[in-house]
Amino acid sequence: GMEGAPPAASPAGLSVYVAVSQLLGLTLLVTTGAWLGRYRGGVAWHSSLQFNVHPLCMVLGMVFLQGDALLVYRVFRHEAKSSTKALHALLHGLALVIALVGIVAVFESHQTKGIPNMYSLHSWCGMAAFLLYLLQWLLGCGFFLFPGASFSLRSRYKPQHVFFGITLFLLSIATCLLGITEMLLFNIRDSYSHFVPEGIVANTLGVLLVAFGLVLGYVLTRDDWKRPPLAEELALSMDFKTLTEGESPGSGSQ
Repeated sequence: GMEGAPPAASPAGLSVYVAVSQLLGLTLLVTTGAWLGRYRGGVAWHSSLQFNVHPLCMVLGMVFLQGDALLVYRVFRHEAKSSTKALHALLHGLALVIALVGIVAVFESHQTKGIPNMYSLHSWCGMAAFLLYLLQWLLGCGFFLFPGASFSLRSRYKPQHVFFGITLFLLSIATCLLGITEMLLFNIRDSYSHFVPEGIVANTLGVLLVAFGLVLGYVLTRDDWKRPPLAEELALSMDFKTLTEGESPGSGSQ
């Protein structure tokens, strides 16, 4: 039988795309750090540099970690569903905490410098992305991590969860692009058009963000790269369906 068979390997193309995504993700973080360190004076909390914590946290949390949380089901194809699910929730939770630090940084920095909050398109999209991401995470935990949710409710919610997961990831990238543009216009408005090094570094960061989004989007939407259900999961979900929706064996004698 199949018991002794080794687990099927990941599709060859998938491994390549995942590797490229991780390389892009790390390059993203290095480029963000280089921009802030080389041209914006670095990062510090209790100082005039507090603002710089914001872009660093947003790229790390809302883009890199959020992206990796989405990849979990593609990468860990043959591990137990429950541990894969826990890792998925944990990475999203970590991304939320880091993003929250980034949001606190920008509000405190604005307060210190007397700059108004929440007037720009970037801030509107950013706040929407963060609040919807938090809601998505809470709903995901409620439906998929806690045993109380019925099977039919789970299966009805799952397509929404998947769709909004990818949508929020793309919205986060778009918000970062708006933020980069805003920072450049605030800081180097007069020299930006002369192709100064800071402008080129920041533009490169934007292109890397788009590339990361495209690679992840491709991996996540390829049907043949979806995580195959393990045999015991199929059996379990059938039992679960029978218990929650079908006539259970002893239902007549209650």
